[in-house]
Amino acid sequence: MAEETKTFDWLPEGTEALADGEYDCIVLGTGLKECVISGLLSVKGKKILQVDRNGYYGGDGASLNLTNLFEKFGAGDAPTNMGENRDYNVDLVPKFIMACGNLTKMLLHTKVTRYLDFKSISGSYVYKAGKIHKIPTSGVQEVLQSPLMSLFEKRRFRSFMIFVDKYKEESSETWEGRDLTTMTMNQLYKDFGLQPDTAQFISHAMCLKLDESHMNEPALPTVKELQIYMYSLMRYGTSPYIYPCYGLGGLPEGFSRICAIHGGTFMLNQDVDEIVFDAEGKACGIKCSEDGKKMMAKAPMIVGDPSYFSQDKVKPTSQVVRCICLLNHPIPDTKDSESVQIVVPGPQVGRINDVFVCSMGNSLQVTAPGVYVAIVSTISEKHDPDEDLASGLRLLGPILKRFTSVSQQYEPVADGTSDNCYISKSFDATSHFENDCDDLLSLYKRVTGEELDLSINADSVEGDY
Repeated sequence: MAEETKTFDWLPEGTEALADGEYDCIVLGTGLKECVISGLLSVKGKKILQVDRNGYYGGDGASLNLTNLFEKFGAGDAPTNMGENRDYNVDLVPKFIMACGNLTKMLLHTKVTRYLDFKSISGSYVYKAGKIHKIPTSGVQEVLQSPLMSLFEKRRFRSFMIFVDKYKEESSETWEGRDLTTMTMNQLYKDFGLQPDTAQFISHAMCLKLDESHMNEPALPTVKELQIYMYSLMRYGTSPYIYPCYGLGGLPEGFSRICAIHGGTFMLNQDVDEIVFDAEGKACGIKCSEDGKKMMAKAPMIVGDPSYFSQDKVKPTSQVVRCICLLNHPIPDTKDSESVQIVVPGPQVGRINDVFVCSMGNSLQVTAPGVYVAIVSTISEKHDPDEDLASGLRLLGPILKRFTSVSQQYEPVADGTSDNCYISKSFDATSHFENDCDDLLSLYKRVTGEELDLSINADSVEGDY
């Protein structure tokens, strides 16, 4: 029997159908956010086409071997004395995952965890008065031993953490007379007698706030973020963060596998010439070309990262400065921990925005034995990368090789309902996924019209990462 040939009467003359021609959604880019969306939509039975101009998954969230890392930054040939290419999986945008946070719930929700192995990060630190200090756990002994606070401040800190741990929004008897929907975070800190420096490290290093605006807002959202940090910390006892072995590039690959299992179509190394709009100004497909052939695919919605859309669809926000550094030693003063996160609160170093430092090594399968990768990132304020990153770089000690980048961040100008273009935000400067997960949840709701069910409890899942 002859193979049936599909015809599409909407194709312009001289244009061929791209892959199967018609889809429920076309996704542009294979970054983490785009792959999560394509995976979730495919599970709902949607027919997905995912296109990426690169020859690898991950986009800005890809993990590179040593040769590709040097090529990416135009740094010449990779040295031969730093191990094999197979030893390296260096993240372009390094981030840790909160153990009980939303991204973990997404991984469990979609069962992507079956394709990945995770390890806990050894320690979480904060910079204060020229030194880095380990953030104490809720355990009494570590709180009492911490040099972050005076003896009396430690007692107040412990009382505050006990209150937060017991607090339940739906149970007024846990409020202790405090209505966190009206009491500001500043008032809550003062109610426990906490000093400004203590409040600063709680907000920036534990609640992961990026500035001081939350201090004059109702305390409830910040307290919930602190609870997630505490629950994640209690899961392992060393830090609240986990990380996938072999780098973050495994995350989009895992979600892509979910999409492929459910019938999704992927095209790498494929440039997108044009997003096609109908007479009403709504996106209805894409045009591509290959080997001189013009091709088109049709879908009622287009999802993608900002780089695939015209300038009238996105607007620039801040610039993010990142420096990837190769070291032959752990970061000093971290008790020789191979994997750590350090938060440098902006006000501690005369900045508005925080500086983030994260470090990983061979135990996470991202470098050769004896080599460590440390990444410093922040939002540009001085328009001089070295000056912007100085407070983080000076914590690293001697650096073997460094690769610096400045990335313009973008966000959509509209929610997508008027033109069928659903656009994600660029990855932010933080060394964790919490803010990016908020954008991902927003993107999912805009695309589907419903909230993503994250009722799954990471603590209730059997086994460990």
